[in-house]
Amino acid sequence: MRCVIAIAIAMLVNLTTASAAPSRVTEFTSADMVLRWINGYRLAPDVASVPPAVRALGRFGAFKDPETSGVYIGFIAGVLNANPARADDLVEKMLVLPPENHWVIVRAIVYSGLPRWKEMLLTIKERMPTRGAMIERYYAGKLPTLDQVSRDTDPTFIEKVKRHFGKKPPKEVAIEPSPELLDTYWGFYFATAAYAPISRIIAMLRWSKDKDYVDRLTLGAMAKYTLASNATKDQGLLSMLKWASVHQPQNVKPALDEVIEAAETMEIARIRKEAMASIDDLKRKGPGYKRDISTWGAVGEGAIGLGCVAAAATGQIALGLPCVLGGAATSAAVRFWSGQ
Repeated sequence: MRCVIAIAIAMLVNLTTASAAPSRVTEFTSADMVLRWINGYRLAPDVASVPPAVRALGRFGAFKDPETSGVYIGFIAGVLNANPARADDLVEKMLVLPPENHWVIVRAIVYSGLPRWKEMLLTIKERMPTRGAMIERYYAGKLPTLDQVSRDTDPTFIEKVKRHFGKKPPKEVAIEPSPELLDTYWGFYFATAAYAPISRIIAMLRWSKDKDYVDRLTLGAMAKYTLASNATKDQGLLSMLKWASVHQPQNVKPALDEVIEAAETMEIARIRKEAMASIDDLKRKGPGYKRDISTWGAVGEGAIGLGCVAAAATGQIALGLPCVLGGAATSAAVRFWSGQ
């Protein structure tokens, strides 16, 4: 996980610190050159150079790992979305990629959000024999579009107990929030300068203070850092964030205001240091809800009974927080839970 995070952050920092490339590029000699061009694309869109850029990324091995390809897929999807009349021609010119890279084109078409994306998939299916199953699953709705992101609302205490014991809710057809998804949103923004992908990144800020799950805290911290880092060099983005701040719920607005302040004062290093410190602290101390349980037992406010925990884990009860059993001291149960 740490490796994926480092790669994703390094990639996005690269994009924000590199100078904008010339608006007309037809030959790409390195992946870094393509990244610089992508970073400047929204300032002077050059649609004709998109297929050569995609082919170059294929040559440089940029599509080997799906976890680090999100920014490219988001960019291609954004270009298709912004150019519906030219989408078929663009796809046609990108199909010369080696078969092992065709998955990128399939996913970009789906993520483009074009009304006729299914029709486009059927049109190219025969030319992508190695991706037939992937196309069929997208067409049948068994794989998610970019709009189908997991409704990962903050779980209740009982849901946390169930997750701890391995009991998960029924799986929906949805993309799980991840560093790859964050990269995809950024790629879409680099292609379109649209608010929609930024709004999705802003929504991730609610996890930047998560006390229970390292993966969610990490993703929230990455969203916070990349928003601030990009906004220092993109006044249009900074203005967008200021406008959005007025409309955010209370679990998002404070973090977004911190992003805006950091971008305006160039205190990006502070955002990064605070993020790493909070992640390390959660790893060291463990989930906050487990620490809360230990606290309840210690201060004599009642304790969670071992039978109550077991019943919750098996779905036999649906009680609130905490599940107190008549004030009976059950410190053994508290020690049992804290030790897991």
